[in-house]
Amino acid sequence: MRAGHKPKNVYRPRVGFAGQSIHPMNPLNTKNKTIMIIAGEASGDMYGADLVREMLRVKPDLCFYGIGGKRMREEGVELLVDVSEMAVVGITEVVSKLRHILKTMAMMKKSLEDRRPDLVILIDYPDFNLPLAGAASKKGIKVLYYISPSVWAWRKGRIEQIKKTVNKMAVILPFEVDVYRRAGFTANYVGHPLLDMVKTQCSQQESRKRFGLAEDRITVAMLPGSRMSEIRKLIPELLRAASLLKKEMPEIQFVLPLAETIEEKTLSDMISGSGVEIKIISGRTYDVISCADLALVKSGTATLETALLNVPMIIIYKVSFLSYWIGRFVIHVKNIGLVNIIAGKTIVPELIQSDADGHRIAAEALSILKNQERKKEMMGELQRIRAMLGEPGAARRTAQLAMDML
Repeated sequence: MRAGHKPKNVYRPRVGFAGQSIHPMNPLNTKNKTIMIIAGEASGDMYGADLVREMLRVKPDLCFYGIGGKRMREEGVELLVDVSEMAVVGITEVVSKLRHILKTMAMMKKSLEDRRPDLVILIDYPDFNLPLAGAASKKGIKVLYYISPSVWAWRKGRIEQIKKTVNKMAVILPFEVDVYRRAGFTANYVGHPLLDMVKTQCSQQESRKRFGLAEDRITVAMLPGSRMSEIRKLIPELLRAASLLKKEMPEIQFVLPLAETIEEKTLSDMISGSGVEIKIISGRTYDVISCADLALVKSGTATLETALLNVPMIIIYKVSFLSYWIGRFVIHVKNIGLVNIIAGKTIVPELIQSDADGHRIAAEALSILKNQERKKEMMGELQRIRAMLGEPGAARRTAQLAMDML
């Protein structure tokens, strides 16, 4: 645990003979259970924090360590590496961080021997987590995998690796259960964690007022991602699109919810000089999205968050040229947007790679903003997505799976 850090909701045992810890529910000489938990991305940090909180409600003396971000740290997880040092997007982009990632992998594998955790919980991030699952399995340590790799989209052979190294799989998309069942592995559907998280505090008009936006003007939200590599590729195109939209609809206004992993000054410097005014708002992300008539969203978790807020959107995605062409050969799904994948059809437009340019983005945005029937139809489809995801309580159900393994 970091010096001076006092995690929330963690039971502090009294000390018995020879410095031994005593918990009122545990016999003398029984050490507190230790859990390694790994989240390699910002979304995983959110999900991991909620899972840790739910597990501590059941057994407050659990000890957690691993990889995560601010939210997991706030729940008492001892972070050996921060999530910001691990997150990458695209296949070739991994190269720049490969040395650090391999060093981190070696450290986490060594901790399996040194700390001998009672359970390993892995959250998404498969290229790192699956090898770690293999290392834990060889040492006889149980593995819970929360949020499955996208085996239904690419590298389906990973299912065999999962069957050999993972004790329990908690999936968050309903169709994933059948994917694993057909491969002879039982997956546990726990529902989607975003159903518990995506909530607004204010109405659309109240949010606009709070954020200093005009209440009666068409509002477009921009969500370029939580990594600087994503932002560098997408912000220039979003600024071009905004400039074109402003010419066509002079009263339009733009808002951008700031990701926790990005410094506001960095983003402001990129926007300054563009001639477009974009209101950057830190915190209250869901209220920022919900105050918009349309969102321009980088493909990823944010597309589902936007869908749950019932805000029409355009999905945009851009990686390096090499990553894109490699991806075309290995990914076997029609759509890349999570919303469209769940729906089983294209309900929101996807502008990928060269199509994710300012002119295309602006044209698609105008076709939605000026067509109320299309906008209404899209919102109806988004409501159906929410219904497909089931009931809230994913973290609680996953916590129960984890507790059953201890």
